[in-house]
Amino acid sequence: MSKKTKNKKTKTSKVKSGQTVNIHYVGTLDDGTEFDSSRNRGETLSFEVGSGQLISGFDEALSGMKVGEVKSVKLTPEKAYGDVNPDAFQTVPQTSFPPEMQLQEGLMVKGMGPAGESVVAKIESVKDNSVVLDFNHPLAGKNLNFEIELLSIEQEKN
Repeated sequence: MSKKTKNKKTKTSKVKSGQTVNIHYVGTLDDGTEFDSSRNRGETLSFEVGSGQLISGFDEALSGMKVGEVKSVKLTPEKAYGDVNPDAFQTVPQTSFPPEMQLQEGLMVKGMGPAGESVVAKIESVKDNSVVLDFNHPLAGKNLNFEIELLSIEQEKN
């Protein structure tokens, strides 16, 4: 048996926590609305599984996958962005916005928080002199469906 043949082990590895993977994915809501797609952006996603970079259900779905495998998963809010938090709604005066701004329900707005940090919120409602802002993640309270294709697992360095 030649050395070349002897070293030709074809071990199929499976994803485990701590490995860096490269994937394509498409995310949809239960009504079929697509909210994100690496394919549409034309670039793959590379990250370390289990590092907390992504929502927990996404990490869990990758565990045990093999290169080339495509998996469809449905994540409940608990495994995605959580339930809608009623404490994340805040009423602010309309004077907090530029006078020329058209305030309308559903509009995403950016601003500065009390400590000078950048914040994003959705206008939940507009009242006579105030605006109710929703600081929840836009996908909070929603089931998320993903089709994930595992393209590669980065080889561990020994």
